[in-house]
Amino acid sequence: MKITRRTALGAILAAPIGIAGLSYAQDRSSTEGEVESSQGNTLTLSVAGYQYDRVAALADGRVKVDDCNLNFTKDTIGNLNTHIFSGPGTRDVTEVGLHPYILAYANDDFRDYTLLPIFPLRVFRHKSIFIRTDRGIARPEDLRGKKVATPGYSSTSLTWIRGILEDEYGVKPTDVEWYVSSADSSVKDTGGPSKFENVLPKNLKVEQGPAGKNESDMLADGDVDALFHAMEPKCYVEGHPKVARLFQDFRTTEHSYYQKTGIFPIMHAVAIRKKLLQTHPWLSSALFKAYAQAKATAIRELTTLGWANISMPWLAKEIEETHSLMGKNYWPYGIKPNRKTIEALCRYSHQQGLASRTLKIDELFHASSLVFVEKEEA
Repeated sequence: MKITRRTALGAILAAPIGIAGLSYAQDRSSTEGEVESSQGNTLTLSVAGYQYDRVAALADGRVKVDDCNLNFTKDTIGNLNTHIFSGPGTRDVTEVGLHPYILAYANDDFRDYTLLPIFPLRVFRHKSIFIRTDRGIARPEDLRGKKVATPGYSSTSLTWIRGILEDEYGVKPTDVEWYVSSADSSVKDTGGPSKFENVLPKNLKVEQGPAGKNESDMLADGDVDALFHAMEPKCYVEGHPKVARLFQDFRTTEHSYYQKTGIFPIMHAVAIRKKLLQTHPWLSSALFKAYAQAKATAIRELTTLGWANISMPWLAKEIEETHSLMGKNYWPYGIKPNRKTIEALCRYSHQQGLASRTLKIDELFHASSLVFVEKEEA
């Protein structure tokens, strides 16, 4: 069985989840809010997201935040985005697509939630370009004039891919014929595109794909020459003979990209209701510390027992090479180590005609969180 992000993401969603308590001591001079429980100073927080290894200790109670009870709900990114942007918006803390949030803030005056510099999902995106092998596409420059499908034009992953293609290979969005599929083969794992993952630029012609046909079938049937998608399309997972990745040795390509740019693309961030934070300002640092501790727990377990717990024969070598290339804290939280990465995505969004302007970091992230840094592990 081929292990892909599709199967891995499905496993994350299927994993058991419990109710945990969060713990972190801070000044409690704020007034009572609507999430305050009958137990006095204890807050009951609703938190939603994927249960990645780097979040699991927070979700299952191994990492706590003082005087808070956590109700953790597993959900897909499409649903997570929809809940806060066009749904009830009742979750106190939620994982959210970084680029959809940028678009909501810039174009729709969305201010109900603010971001904390916690980044539960990051992915190098060279691996996310799939091609027909019978269309003369051997390098990124060969995409010029080709038909490219996607299920969500303005998703975070697609915005990164277009930005990387333009910055690194000179291929602009206007060099490609774009098609948005009317269905998504990965909808069970992603929840499908949300409102701000379907924003189209005014200066670019984007066609609608055949009714009822998903992006995988469009590529498999030859309706398009290539596909940009965060998830491996069904036709690739099933081994279609004429479907392949553009970058077949994507690991080497992504290593080189990181060495050149220092960018590890951010996909998702963590958002918190602004009214809640106004009432309980200590929560921003409490949550940052808790998420950071959960991540440190996962990385420590990966480093010490990953060789036994994860069914990969050369995992130890992969960890060593990652440390050599990116350092021990290769998945950093906080603004300082991520400034260049966040600014690149903001630039891409405006440059591609999606965000109405180039947003600044201090607009997107809560002021208190701009100075947060992770505690170094001993």
